[in-house]
Amino acid sequence: MSTTAQNNATVTDSATGTGPTGEPAGATVPQEVREAILAVAERARRARPELATARRARKDETLQGMADALRQNASAILAANRKDVENGREKGTSEAMLDRLSLDAPRIEALATALEELVALPDPVGNVVRGRDLPNGLHMTQLRVPLGVVGAIYEARPNVTVDIAGLALKSGNAVILRGGSAARETNTVLIQILREQALSHGFDADIVQGIDEFGRDGATALMSERGSVDVLVPRGGRELIQSVVRNAKVPVIETGEGNVHLYIDESAPVKMAVDIALNAKTQRVSVCNTAETLLIHAGAEEAGREVLRALHRAGVLLHVDEGARAWLPTEAEATATPATEEDWGTEYLALELAVKTVGSLDEAMDHIRRWSTGHTEAIVTNDLANADRFVAEIDSAAVIVNASTRFTDGGQLGLGAEVGISTQKMHARGPMGLEELTTTKWVLRGQGQVRS
Repeated sequence: MSTTAQNNATVTDSATGTGPTGEPAGATVPQEVREAILAVAERARRARPELATARRARKDETLQGMADALRQNASAILAANRKDVENGREKGTSEAMLDRLSLDAPRIEALATALEELVALPDPVGNVVRGRDLPNGLHMTQLRVPLGVVGAIYEARPNVTVDIAGLALKSGNAVILRGGSAARETNTVLIQILREQALSHGFDADIVQGIDEFGRDGATALMSERGSVDVLVPRGGRELIQSVVRNAKVPVIETGEGNVHLYIDESAPVKMAVDIALNAKTQRVSVCNTAETLLIHAGAEEAGREVLRALHRAGVLLHVDEGARAWLPTEAEATATPATEEDWGTEYLALELAVKTVGSLDEAMDHIRRWSTGHTEAIVTNDLANADRFVAEIDSAAVIVNASTRFTDGGQLGLGAEVGISTQKMHARGPMGLEELTTTKWVLRGQGQVRS
């Protein structure tokens, strides 16, 4: 098992209560915890009707209040976060996980700004998807409505606490958050701030609730609350996500790990290839839209040499095949390791990258089809036909031409924030924003029609 897989498995055990084999731990959940989680879900259901029917202006005022409160309480948030980070270091948490966990003043400002960006976005609730008058005189409309009660299970990501709560509020949903023990101190403070602002704007505070106090048993119980919780969204490593998918009774929107590929075509401009590869791998290594495998056309030797040189200088540990090894700068030869089959399937979430040379676009696409997790794939090329083929034939949630993979992000795509990046094909795919937290309802208006 790779280091990354071991880290993910450890987090999964603490977050969901499932063992390394994914066997459910539901039978061991104490009855009092089950009853407590049911009570949380029932409070959420009671709280949501007023939110579901609230006007946009009131929801926007609440979101702005939350943004202002985050800024005003930055010192308290940072103090709590320092405790979580210190605890994580003492427990040997990986650097990638510590990076996700850590907050500073700019990151808190980014959280507040994300809420303000939601204020500026249209409210999807009540939008007419389609409508028409039927031949029998009935007027039919299909309207967007909230999903209801949304549960989220995630790990060491305090930004997710704010993002999901903000998106849920704007889209009319109550939310139950399980952020994991690694971020418990930070999430406690954040959720308290969000609840206080909801209450001060006339909403029931229970539109936002956290269940970290119930530990892994609470997460397992939440997965069983079908009928009380309408949908569950897991975010984290592969083991956590697949454990929730396998064991939850509540409907799950599957967000995926990011074994993201970047392909440098034979015609790729050298500077563009270097700039994109560096950004895709090093701009922030601990997130799911970071490139994990670099594919380089065998004919793109100059671009390949310059990209590998730049990546090595940036501190990236390269796992290379024989073709790429021939392009390594002298100073990188001692540190680079031979790529293995395991490398092609690894989400490193660190300054590591698998590198393979390919003889054609078809070979690159075949490799991606075999190893992709369906998250994001990118091509750097000056060949329009190759770009069009790549877009048409690669079946991932996001496909990018001549830009960094780091743009697969709700904020970057104008969604304000994101619940997660869905790699499934039902209901939602790719970055999930406001519309993805809604479903539809059919409304028929008549004048006494009966069916013959």
